Amino acid sequence: MISNLALLPRKRHNGLMKSINEDVMEYTINHDKARNMFTTVVDGHTAYVEYRLQNGVLDIIHTIVPRPVEGRGIAAALVKRAYGYASEQGLERAGTCPYAAKWLERHP
Repeated sequence: MISNLALLPRKRHNGLMKSINEDVMEYTINHDKARNMFTTVVDGHTAYVEYRLQNGVLDIIHTIVPRPVEGRGIAAALVKRAYGYASEQGLERAGTCPYAAKWLERHP
């Protein structure tokens, strides 16, 4: 089953976060439960988060954003959606992927 959800990340400009109401970028994030992935396509490039489910824990194992679309908040949007799904399902959150682990530290 695949579901579409849009997240509205803040956009960086000169190292500063812009307000959510300024220059907002919207990503359509697809959840492919059969492949344990959340994906989005930006400018023709597919970015994704891959996770595993084990003992009531959703563990993000890979966060991949192609170079041409880096720096747009895509990884954060994908990780946020994956952990949002975990919370909705009553799952604990873990991050084997270094990016996801750091994200969890910043968003307990």
